[in-house]
Amino acid sequence: MHELSMADAMIKTVIEVAEKNDAQEITEVSIELGEMTLLNPEQLKFMIEVLSEDTLLEGAEIIIETIPLEIKCQSCGYSGKTSSDELDHYAPIINCPECESMELEIITGRECNVKSIKIEKSDENAQDS
Repeated sequence: MHELSMADAMIKTVIEVAEKNDAQEITEVSIELGEMTLLNPEQLKFMIEVLSEDTLLEGAEIIIETIPLEIKCQSCGYSGKTSSDELDHYAPIINCPECESMELEIITGRECNVKSIKIEKSDENAQDS
């Protein structure tokens, strides 16, 4: 389950940034998660919540935005979204929905980013990082 290692890395990053900004508390974390990562958003959120106990992140709202898989076909020129429903963790294979070619450029869908962090400082002013 790679959600555990991703959650751990995200928590460390978020807390490090919050501490550098003198945060007393982290109130919200927004995450972009591409379909190609094959991470389960619910499991990732659960792992973050469990691992963040007794940290600045405990109790923060975790918002996960799923970024759809978008491709550009090198064979027929198709550009747009494609289904990730059939992706397998062991052998993710993507075909162009127009010509079935596998010569593709992935435009979006590989993201795994902490998009924003909302913190509370001791003076009660919320800050975005």
